[in-house]
Amino acid sequence: MKVKQAEFVISAVGPGQYPEDALPEIALAGRSNVGKSSLINRLLGRKNLARTSSQPGKTQTLNYYRINDFFYFVDVPGYGYAKVSRSERAAWGRFIERYLLGREPLRKVLLIVDVRHPPSKDDQAMYEWLAHNGLPIAVIATKADKIPRSQWQKHVKLVRETLGMPKGDPVILFSSETGQGLDELWKLLDETVDWTDQEKPENEPK
Repeated sequence: MKVKQAEFVISAVGPGQYPEDALPEIALAGRSNVGKSSLINRLLGRKNLARTSSQPGKTQTLNYYRINDFFYFVDVPGYGYAKVSRSERAAWGRFIERYLLGREPLRKVLLIVDVRHPPSKDDQAMYEWLAHNGLPIAVIATKADKIPRSQWQKHVKLVRETLGMPKGDPVILFSSETGQGLDELWKLLDETVDWTDQEKPENEPK
């Protein structure tokens, strides 16, 4: 897909601020500082469209990015930040649960993990919760450039085993620095959000 237009739309703090145009939504979830913003920027070919928070773990908003006026990336607040209080974590949980379970345009959740380390207990809990609630999940293992190529499959296997993923469910190895996994991830997004009609010339039959 050619990204002709990408823009930040809103930092939503509740359903009253969610876009009402019913465009498909792809949510990105993961620990604070796992690289969600960098992944979005790499996918869209932008350097600073998605910005990291100056206070990791404090952001309590859903950040909406509209692509080609056809679908949204929704950056979900990061979890697992040590300095966040128990009450703040509980509030985060209620906020995100309401979005993930009640948002009709949501098409898939990209669970972002750091391939250098086994998924954390928070990652495991998120994966189990998403799977339990029947939400469509894709696991993206970032920071592939930080480990030797010869170790990639070993680390991917560890991600799969730690999360307890079913056989056949893919893990996409990704690097925002090198572009590793970019085509594979866009292929997944192509299959999730069908924009083939949009890409055809106006005089070509649909």
